[in-house]
Amino acid sequence: MAETAYKPVPHDTAFREELLAKPGVKKAFEALEEEYTALHAMLDARRTAGLTQAEVADRMGTTVSAVSRLEASLRSEKHSPSFATLRKYAQACGKKLLIQMV
Repeated sequence: MAETAYKPVPHDTAFREELLAKPGVKKAFEALEEEYTALHAMLDARRTAGLTQAEVADRMGTTVSAVSRLEASLRSEKHSPSFATLRKYAQACGKKLLIQMV
């Protein structure tokens, strides 16, 4: 059996433009824009604070798996986190939860 070399796909601007040019992809991407924006804000808050999921979990008084599910929940329609949970996450990252309608 031949060995297949691992060739990661660069997720750069050119890749994104090529992907969005495919039929249906742009519409699907735009439909998820709010979720991905919220997820990016959460991950950016944690990264900016220099925290791991374990550290955020400790500050929130919960488990690492709960923080992982919380971060993943924004990509899923199965579960919507409460404002209280989002507020705890923000506070654990040294941030304040702010929701805007524009």
